[in-house]
Amino acid sequence: MSFTQRILLGMLAGIVVGVAVNGLAGDSTAVQTLLIDGLFRVVGTIFVALLQLMVVPLVLVSLVCGVTALGDPRTLGRVGGKTLGLYLITTAIAIVLALSFAMLISPGEGFVISDQDIVYDGNDPPPFADVLINMVPQNPVRAMVEGQMLQIIVFALLFGFSITLAGERGKHVINFFTDLNEVIMQMIFLIIKLAPIGVFALLARTFANEGLALIVPLAGYFGTVVVALLLQLFVTYSLLLRTFGLSPMRFLMQMRAPMSFAFSMSSSSATIPVTLNTLETRLGVQNSIASFTVPLGATINMDGTAIMQGVATVFIANVYGIDLHLTDFLTVVLTATLASIGTAAVPSAGLIMLAMVLGQIGLPVEGIALIIGIDRLLDMLRTAVNVAGDGAVTCVVAQSEGALDRQVFADPEGMLSAAERRAAPHPDH
Repeated sequence: MSFTQRILLGMLAGIVVGVAVNGLAGDSTAVQTLLIDGLFRVVGTIFVALLQLMVVPLVLVSLVCGVTALGDPRTLGRVGGKTLGLYLITTAIAIVLALSFAMLISPGEGFVISDQDIVYDGNDPPPFADVLINMVPQNPVRAMVEGQMLQIIVFALLFGFSITLAGERGKHVINFFTDLNEVIMQMIFLIIKLAPIGVFALLARTFANEGLALIVPLAGYFGTVVVALLLQLFVTYSLLLRTFGLSPMRFLMQMRAPMSFAFSMSSSSATIPVTLNTLETRLGVQNSIASFTVPLGATINMDGTAIMQGVATVFIANVYGIDLHLTDFLTVVLTATLASIGTAAVPSAGLIMLAMVLGQIGLPVEGIALIIGIDRLLDMLRTAVNVAGDGAVTCVVAQSEGALDRQVFADPEGMLSAAERRAAPHPDH
């Protein structure tokens, strides 16, 4: 079985087992203690911890290697400008799509709030000015210890740029980071082999606790988010790829593994190794581009999160009977686009940034409590869209820079790397 097939099998088995446990023995204390909070929780938590273990060194080393591989500072500026611009554009399109469909479907109309007080107990979102200020690390070591991804990215970019400017002396440092990157990738491949088991445990615990009935009361909100996510995936990204002469169908077929993995993990950062490997070996993107755009995208490209924030804003406004005006919608577009940059690439972090969006237009932050119940399921979907967006922008940037092997991209089986194709001009599939 291929890696994608094993991931999908683990997902399906986890959902089936979780739903069965929820329906047959969800109220059993022994099942809750030994199975749901015992075996499933232990296996799933250990697997996520192993992935998180690799995130900081992977982002740091891969970005340094990516920056140094680009060589010319002008190339770095050009690639960086294209990447950042495309990420912001796709995020803005995502939030406009979300608001348009939310206004059309009007989720939350007729929703009856229970007599119980609605309380959302979450962290206060930081002001956006502080997000910009906090991007620059005062202590890079502390940033790595605390997992401050924006600070790590800024430090890695500055460090890689300085290595390039150092000339001959910098080449020794480049060689060290190149070798270190290979070692880290080997560690990651060892961990990824455990992915089907980890995915099974995580999904089994989620569905054992929440069950399928979770989405019924909020079907309108759930459906609106799903429709907007699918449009972003199949329309926005397809148009972007076709504009640069790339096949959207081929892209989506080759991105099955990272999207499935992202769905299971609900973390763009945890999916970076799989995304990098897929873009390089199955889509033909040069490492110098992918190692720069993917870690950056995992931190600032949150199209799925922006969609959730847009739909949730309309939903909460409808529930509380508050009318939104054109200026409110424009504020949501701008705030959600910028908030996505400061959203951590970890499960359900978008809920915290949603508080910032709601606060900007005067909606009650307590309304977030209404959607917490189904956010875990939607978080899986929107993370898969986030990762697809990272891949689409990476392919487009690589194509524009002449760093995309079209033979590898067009390979129907997605099995041969560029080096393998050159070594075997007439491969026998």
